[in-house]
Amino acid sequence: MKTNETNESPTLREVQQQVDGWIKEYGVRYFSELTNMAILTEEVGELARVMARKYGDQSFKAGEKENLDEEMADILWVLTCLANQTGVDLTEAFRRSIEKKTRRDKERHINNPKL
Repeated sequence: MKTNETNESPTLREVQQQVDGWIKEYGVRYFSELTNMAILTEEVGELARVMARKYGDQSFKAGEKENLDEEMADILWVLTCLANQTGVDLTEAFRRSIEKKTRRDKERHINNPKL
């Protein structure tokens, strides 16, 4: 499995390649898209639980960890699997998303008196 050789942060494209390499080397195959969507939903719920305990009104139960980083990484992993399975180039999709948000919202937040 090829990794980023300069020890720099990987690009989204490199993340997609790393996940694909791991799946091919260790994972046998991707789970189905529907299974991965269910797993993504589960992972988002796990992040929500940690957020509710850290920033909300709930408290951590005995043995629970404040592992925001782990839960976010799990979400990124499954989202990357879904992108690979469905042929989505996350680099290009993210670039288009930034452009869309900039066109749509370039003055919206600056002119929002609530902010």
